[in-house]
Amino acid sequence: MFALAAAAGTAGVGTAAAAGPAAAAAGTVIGGERLARPEAQTGSAARLPAKLSARAWLLADWETGEVLAAYRAHDRLAPASTLKMLFADTVLTKFGRTERHTVTAAELADIPSGSSLVGIQAGTTYTVEQLWQGVFLRSGNDAVHVLAHMNGGVARTVAEMQAKAEDLQALDTHVVSPDGFDHPGQISSAYDLTLFARHGLKNADFRGYCGTRVADFPAGGKKTFQIQNTDRLLTGSWGLRTYDGMIGVKNGYTSAAGNTFTGAAVRGGRTLLVTVMHPAAGSNAVYEETAALLDWGFTQARAARAVGTLVEPLSEGGAKAGGSPGRKAAATGAAPGAAGDGGPSGWQLLEGAGGTAALVAGGVWALRRRRAAARDAAAGRDAGPGRDAGPGRDAAPGRDTGGRHRR
Repeated sequence: MFALAAAAGTAGVGTAAAAGPAAAAAGTVIGGERLARPEAQTGSAARLPAKLSARAWLLADWETGEVLAAYRAHDRLAPASTLKMLFADTVLTKFGRTERHTVTAAELADIPSGSSLVGIQAGTTYTVEQLWQGVFLRSGNDAVHVLAHMNGGVARTVAEMQAKAEDLQALDTHVVSPDGFDHPGQISSAYDLTLFARHGLKNADFRGYCGTRVADFPAGGKKTFQIQNTDRLLTGSWGLRTYDGMIGVKNGYTSAAGNTFTGAAVRGGRTLLVTVMHPAAGSNAVYEETAALLDWGFTQARAARAVGTLVEPLSEGGAKAGGSPGRKAAATGAAPGAAGDGGPSGWQLLEGAGGTAALVAGGVWALRRRRAAARDAAAGRDAGPGRDAGPGRDAAPGRDTGGRHRR
């Protein structure tokens, strides 16, 4: 293994739920006090969907950051492969998509047994774009570890992910491994996972990868095999229909986490985010409950009052929870950019209405935020807010596993 014990030692919790919401100061709950309450919170008189069995969930508006409904949003739970969103937030912009890398055996030596794999082979050369396809489509821990080694090693990447979580004010999160595999102390929350998705979707590469349905993946020599995204609301697999307007984002499954999912969809020019963690039973339940919350949100969101807010990153000028202003970004007026060679392949971005709508929504978000920032500055306040897996291993039918799995 890769010296995880030292990293885990600082967290006095296991992979099961840990009590207590994130607090930056005594009596302060990140995103608002209502998010710490044990009952479901909603700002609408309309009844929430029936049969919501998840241990925690959250529904928010991507553009404004308003939390429209939530249940135990700060409960600290094992995240499974949804933690790969934070990995992407941390590492994605460091390498250009067309950069090539030949994988070594050492880069694959520290992958935990039982991991989901896309099928990376030592001695084979991959583009960075292909490695990220392995991360997003098949949740390959082998792809994660190769990219982590390219980034200076697993330990360095874990430290950078923790620093990124703190910048995003995701204070429920403790990172032990970059892949989301079950380790003592590795935790996050519905609130934090939604922060990771919101931040990632500002990036064109992130949007392109998480919205890609199928891709051809190297199999050695000139051979390839097809990989399919394991997000069932995006691909319409395992008895589920595709969700109209679905953009992505990331699913996961481990023994400790159960099924987890953060999804984003756009309708009528409005983009909503939903995170669902550990429904009671059934591998489709996490998607069914996500779809039900999205349906509720698109019906009620314009009339619902916010029950909380997704805070802004400190490095982008967000106010530090507890009242201290965050460090202002060196550059202003633009969302975090894609890797230096110009965004993902055109076929990826244009695949389905969701990817195109996400791009439009991103431009609207940036424009409205700039206008809001200007108004707030004048007022003297901070701005508010496919299917053949090839040689890769899919540990259980339709499950995206970041760690140990039930048989």
